[in-house]
Amino acid sequence: MYDLNITLIQPDLVWEDKKSNLLKFEDFFQKIDRKTDLIVLPEMFSTGFVVESRELAEDMSGPTLEWMAKQSAKMKSVITGSLVIFENGNYFNRLIWMEPTGKCLTYDKRHLFHPGNEHEQFSQGSEKLIVDLFGWKICPLVCYDLRFPVWSKNTWTNGTYEYDILLYVANWPAARSYAYRQLLIARAIENQCYVAAVNRVGVDGKGTNHQGDSTLIDFKGKHLLEIAPDVEEMETLSLKYDQLADFRKGFTVGMDWDNFEIKG
Repeated sequence: MYDLNITLIQPDLVWEDKKSNLLKFEDFFQKIDRKTDLIVLPEMFSTGFVVESRELAEDMSGPTLEWMAKQSAKMKSVITGSLVIFENGNYFNRLIWMEPTGKCLTYDKRHLFHPGNEHEQFSQGSEKLIVDLFGWKICPLVCYDLRFPVWSKNTWTNGTYEYDILLYVANWPAARSYAYRQLLIARAIENQCYVAAVNRVGVDGKGTNHQGDSTLIDFKGKHLLEIAPDVEEMETLSLKYDQLADFRKGFTVGMDWDNFEIKG
């Protein structure tokens, strides 16, 4: 199986300023010095975590998706992150999975953050997304989803796992960074998968501080890459499928996982 190169970008987002943020990411892209297959941006990467500012929403033919398609083709890499989308009278915190061919897949955030009134402004997603990238199965989720292990639970059927990488894009506050770091480790161990997570740094327009803690974690819960907190930074790492496959063969807890159904 092809080794997968993943680039994590940990930025300090400019509040509600799409132009500045997209230019910032273009600067990051120019500094990528090796072939990468997947570039991961944070939750609401073009605006910061805006809830009430509906005028910043776009439809699926909007300028930010056009920018993603252009940059993905230019970089010959998948680019993913979430933004505010307006569709059929509803607002979504929607993760975009943009491929170099222009093909676009989406995931709408399932767990909306009640303490931040996200549930009052956005519609809840109902379907998980599993994407295939060079044979790797990837499950992308958004921020608060991290706290809900049932939604992210991997499955095992006749020796086949639903996904190999669990991916989180986030705007996770520094005040709860300890929980964020521990939950990422737990998700990796309990699902026998790699975990990739990207979070922003800096203070947003509401005064909320973010320290980043963007990371790649292996199936044993060990950090393969940790971006330093409180700095704008970018790192690329190659994940090896054979190491994951060997671990799963030697420790077959998947066959003992519970079968369950999520309702609603």
